[in-house]
Amino acid sequence: MGGLSIWHWLIVLAVGLLLFGGRGKVSDLMGDVAKGIKSFKKGLADDEAAKADAPAKSIDHQVAAEAPRRAEADSKV
Repeated sequence: MGGLSIWHWLIVLAVGLLLFGGRGKVSDLMGDVAKGIKSFKKGLADDEAAKADAPAKSIDHQVAAEAPRRAEADSKV
């Protein structure tokens, strides 16, 4: 009752053949997966290179620009 009979394995085999077709389909599928992974890694590398080329943003510049405005606001109160 818990095991699979020969009929179960034949059905699984038939479904597998229907999904993947005949010869060469599995290797084509794995080649497409490999191309997708390479494209993903290339995209990550391009993003990191773009971040490295961009000037670094710092919070200090923003705080320094707001300091005179805060001093004026405090003196008016």
